[in-house]
Amino acid sequence: MKTARQIAKEIKEGKTSALAVVQESLNKIKELNPKINAFLEVFEEEALKKAAEIDAKPLDKRGRLAGVPIAIKDNILYKGHKATCASKMLENFVAPYNASVVERLLKEDAIIIGRTNMDEFAMGSSNENSAFGAVKNPHDLTRVPGGSSGGSAAAVASGMVSVALGSDTGGSVRQPASFCGVCGVKPTYGSVSRYGLIAFASSLDQIAPITLDSQDNALILSIISAEDKKDSSYTKPFVLKEEDIKNLTIGMPTDFLAGLNAEILSALNKAKEVLIKQGFKVKDITLPYAKYSSPCYYILAGSEASSNLARFDGLRYGYADKTAKDLEETYLKNRAAFGPEVKRRIMTGTYCLGSAHAQDYYLQAQKVREIIKQDFKRALKEVDIILMPTSPSTAFKIGEKINNILDLYLADLYTVPANMAGLPALTIPFGKDKNNLPIGIQFYGNYFEENKLYGLAKILEQEK
Repeated sequence: MKTARQIAKEIKEGKTSALAVVQESLNKIKELNPKINAFLEVFEEEALKKAAEIDAKPLDKRGRLAGVPIAIKDNILYKGHKATCASKMLENFVAPYNASVVERLLKEDAIIIGRTNMDEFAMGSSNENSAFGAVKNPHDLTRVPGGSSGGSAAAVASGMVSVALGSDTGGSVRQPASFCGVCGVKPTYGSVSRYGLIAFASSLDQIAPITLDSQDNALILSIISAEDKKDSSYTKPFVLKEEDIKNLTIGMPTDFLAGLNAEILSALNKAKEVLIKQGFKVKDITLPYAKYSSPCYYILAGSEASSNLARFDGLRYGYADKTAKDLEETYLKNRAAFGPEVKRRIMTGTYCLGSAHAQDYYLQAQKVREIIKQDFKRALKEVDIILMPTSPSTAFKIGEKINNILDLYLADLYTVPANMAGLPALTIPFGKDKNNLPIGIQFYGNYFEENKLYGLAKILEQEK
């Protein structure tokens, strides 16, 4: 599969046509998607029409992503198209406007080719929670692709598209990217507009790209990150540029790696060796409070989900059962459209927000979240970048953890801290395990310093 850069370059130079590129992508989707279930819907007719329009443009008028087929996660709005969050609750919802990120992609002549499967309302780490069936990992169809952006990661890893958008609330871009052997980023919170993203946990959610390599990832992030007055959490955009990374100091949080899978630890140490050979200083650091990120995350994310999803009651939005006899039965039947994981998190969040418990759970978790932020700020004064694994394991079997919720939640152990602190984090594939499954490693950086992450990733990509 060619990268987005290669595709756009060839189309802008007239060496190939957008129509040919889109048709190739559609053919791969028709061949592979029935096995993988990455796409919930493909916009074939519209994509071909858009490709013809691009081909009719003069070469010098074609955008930076001319003719590049891009998939979007099913919680990102694309006007006139369904956005269901892979839930029966929104099965027939049609987006009334474009998400800001979609507007920016279309402005650069990208082609939105379809919407991808996901864990329902982005709640999950395995993509087994979709109301429309589990997504399968392209490397092994008996295994999960990770979640919640598993459909987007699987679509890129299988070569159906070279770029897909996902959303990362606790690792939902990086963990599936790791499981599927592709590149995924969680940008600095506020650098990418959330306008047009169906909310899960607003203080954590971030739209982000999944790509074949880090250079494509940087390009897409630079396009979707821009000022947006429609998003009150917007801070400042990511600007793609070359950074001098020669004298960076990289830290490894040894206290946070205790008990790590031996094969993943070996890949991490290999990456460390490569960086040392390239002249970087690598030193051990401690992150004593990072281990509390996961329990705090599930309190805060559940609480915000409880609030954000309250609107889906069938009266204002969502599934409406016509057989209910009174208001209580209306709520009971309408909200029964949510799947078990969504119900679990709503119930947890509602409990944590209750007047009898808010002080002990929600407010306490907010205090610990601030301590976690300060923990990373301290560490990032000592080092420039933090190197750690993306996940405690490689892709596990479908159904293996479905009844072990705690174990499933711990799949986000190394990704959640970035969301809690609002920091940027980038994952790339680096090696494989004994089952030939991809191993992901990630870099954490300081606020708005994504360019340093991309620079280091490029070095490791060349060493693979």
